[in-house]
Amino acid sequence: MKPTAIDRRLFCRGLATLAGSAGITSWARPVLMGEKAGYGLVAQTDRLRILKAANAAMDFEPATITSFPSSKSPGGVHDYFSQADYFWPDPKNPDGPYVNRDGQSNPDNFNDHRKAMIALSIRVPALTAAWMLTRDKRYGERACAHLLAWFVTPATRMNPNLEFSQGVHGVSTGRSYGIIDTLHLVEVARAASIVAPAMLSAEESAALKSWFRSYLEWMKTSDKGRTERDALNNHATCWALQASEFARLIGDSETREQVHRQYTDVLLPGQLGVDGSFPKELVRTKPYSYSIFNFDVMAALCQSLKGTGTDLFSFRLADGRGICKAAEFLYPYLKDKSGWPYAKDVEHFDALPVRSPGLLFAGLACDRQQYIALWKTLNPDPEDAEIIRNYPVRQPLLWV
Repeated sequence: MKPTAIDRRLFCRGLATLAGSAGITSWARPVLMGEKAGYGLVAQTDRLRILKAANAAMDFEPATITSFPSSKSPGGVHDYFSQADYFWPDPKNPDGPYVNRDGQSNPDNFNDHRKAMIALSIRVPALTAAWMLTRDKRYGERACAHLLAWFVTPATRMNPNLEFSQGVHGVSTGRSYGIIDTLHLVEVARAASIVAPAMLSAEESAALKSWFRSYLEWMKTSDKGRTERDALNNHATCWALQASEFARLIGDSETREQVHRQYTDVLLPGQLGVDGSFPKELVRTKPYSYSIFNFDVMAALCQSLKGTGTDLFSFRLADGRGICKAAEFLYPYLKDKSGWPYAKDVEHFDALPVRSPGLLFAGLACDRQQYIALWKTLNPDPEDAEIIRNYPVRQPLLWV
């Protein structure tokens, strides 16, 4: 269904009222000058979609990981637990350590904690976006109910670490790779930075930020966190986006500056090819999906770090490599994947592409209207569980 047209003057006046009301801090509100075009574009494109998602989310009470205990978990009821996706029983030793089958997800793994976190990542941003559009406090209050349950309430909160994520049966109780699971908290943190100042008490806001401060500290100082930060592919990009957004929520400018340098000095030169491709993703068994995924996360990182140092959409290495080059490489294959010159993904190739947030961010920042036009046509709400797992930005209204 095509969104109802919005009178531009009324929209901008309403947006200005929203930004100045309800206690939204200046760094959390949309920028009304340089970015109002992007905000207006997304608001008009997504209004009906946002309200539909938010109204559906109103039917769900908060359910954290404590609602889904697992006998397989080496931790306690408050510890997040997941199993590595691509590890399976060894046919030669069924009771022994699991073995790797890259790109092939094991459907028998325990995934209830991840599913709960993904549900959180769908509902809180949708509720927050609906609150931004309508100023209906019911949406904001329900979003904050989820935030309190997950990060504040002692009986239901999650412990601020991922010591037991993506473990492998018979090999490890938890691995550094598991930190990618909390990529689904990135947009939750973005939403919290918008809705919490208006809806939570000072004590609740402080407790919420304390959780993210503790988790960010664990990401930066633990062996697992440092290993993930120094990975050579999309895992490091995902670590950086998480660190940037969690730091943004708690006002940690030092960490954001560190992540900015990580992008310019490590991620971009180490991962992006001269042609705009991601060579380390192209050699995977799912080169199409991983290329899109890494592009979306890297573009979201550039969007996240706006206001910190050099604008990363404008930043280029001496040989011309930059996020706009990555968008240029992927655009034709997002438009028509039949021309994809590399191997097809071993799984879920037919479920792609979906609506790439990187297309929107790059279209606005790199001044490519064709990217935005394509973004509008792609499916914003995938149903394939594997695609959803690799889709961390669902409400771009919160980002522009």
